[in-house]
Amino acid sequence: MELITLMNPILALLVLLFVVPKMYNALIILVWQPFVLTRRFKKQGISGPKYRFLYGNIDEINKIKRESHVSVLDPNSNDIFPRIFPHYQQWMTLYGETFLYWNGTEPMLCISDLELVKQILSNKSGLFVKSKIRPELFKLVGMKGLVFVEGVDWVRHRRILNPAFSIDRLKIMTKVMVECTLRILEEWSDVKREQKMEMNREFRRLTADIIATAAFGSSYNEGIEVFRTQEELKKCCVRCLTNVYIPGTRYLPTPSNIRIWKLDRKMKNSVKKVVDSRLASKQDYEDDLLGIMLKSCESERKERKLSIEEIIDECKTFFFGGYETNSNLLTWTTMLLSLHQDWQEKLRDEIFQECGKDKTPDADTFSKLKLMNMVFLESLRLYGPVSYFSRDATKDLTLGHLKIPKGTTIVFPLMKMHSDKAVWGSDADKFNPLRFENGVSRAAKHPNALLAFSMGPRVCIGQNFAMIEAKVVLTMILQRFRLSLCGEYKHAPVDHLTLTPQYGLPVMLQPL
Repeated sequence: MELITLMNPILALLVLLFVVPKMYNALIILVWQPFVLTRRFKKQGISGPKYRFLYGNIDEINKIKRESHVSVLDPNSNDIFPRIFPHYQQWMTLYGETFLYWNGTEPMLCISDLELVKQILSNKSGLFVKSKIRPELFKLVGMKGLVFVEGVDWVRHRRILNPAFSIDRLKIMTKVMVECTLRILEEWSDVKREQKMEMNREFRRLTADIIATAAFGSSYNEGIEVFRTQEELKKCCVRCLTNVYIPGTRYLPTPSNIRIWKLDRKMKNSVKKVVDSRLASKQDYEDDLLGIMLKSCESERKERKLSIEEIIDECKTFFFGGYETNSNLLTWTTMLLSLHQDWQEKLRDEIFQECGKDKTPDADTFSKLKLMNMVFLESLRLYGPVSYFSRDATKDLTLGHLKIPKGTTIVFPLMKMHSDKAVWGSDADKFNPLRFENGVSRAAKHPNALLAFSMGPRVCIGQNFAMIEAKVVLTMILQRFRLSLCGEYKHAPVDHLTLTPQYGLPVMLQPL
């Protein structure tokens, strides 16, 4: 009995020693930090929506977005920023283009100044790193893939992967792109008269086939489980992004977490099957993306080597990026050309002139398609697959006239920046590919105004792959079909990690 009496104060002391620091840290994060940061920014003339305990502005964002997503736009309107980011539109009107808001307890500074964005994206000193993301998204694209690794690991990954996207390799990949496109066009060969086609779905099938075959040496049928699983996992991730993140909750066996864990295991197994199949083939690894990564495993130099776990995460990254973003680029370009028949005819005339009506295009053809290149750049400006970039400040720093505290997430709303009339001119909301007639750097008042593939050291490694793939597919379609928008099409772009049509893209195909 005396022992129990003696133990009670000791247990109470231990509980206090454990609980009090946790409560103190929680108060700092939930109350003190938002109060201090709000005051620091207010002194610089930067304000924003009021911080709400724990939730920040998440509830407000969700409410505004739900109301916005009910609307349908005029198909001829490219002013989609208010629908995609209605909360940004509202806050910019109230607080100016630079404002502070809260994603839960995380401070988010939204800036649209191109010169400041250039300084951040071009920085090589490690002052700005890729923003922290929800753990669910790591499962989607891999936390050890090129997108999220930092520092020397990023340098090592980039150095190993660069050869896979060299000009010579892309020329070889072009042949694969053509073959994959021919396969899907053969399925369309029964279209003898004008017929409706859901193009967003078809482009997703096609780009999945291309990335699986060109980069990983497998066919769409062998990689189909990866794509299906990623699609399901993406839907789970999109739903999670609308909720406040509480550390530790990802370990709780909630229905959502159990579903995510199951899909994550399934996707890892599917990717590992592709990797193991190549390892077991006892043949040369070849020079596609997967082969180059597997060859690095045999290197004796650490800076030239990837682990199997890193390779699996890189596969997940390129599976997702290689078909998700590319299919959306083709989808929105098709939508624009269906609306602007004059430009569709201009591209078709250019294709017939440079490639002929029946000839299968090759790698040398695409460098001659100047008008097509301009159309894709304009499509990327108006409907870029990625709607925003973000970076985290790793220390207190000064950026231009702004003093930014450590831990602040800086958000660049690309969609707003790509439609800014002060930068792009009075026709910024119009489809006008001729603005790129003299190159990207002269298309706007700022040479780095188009940021669809980012810029600086972390510029998208696959941008040439994406542009060549898009040119292959569109060239071969326009050789065979005339495109027009179906009457049932609803113009409702939505940001589900990438910019997609909420109700798909029904298009009428008319054989030439």
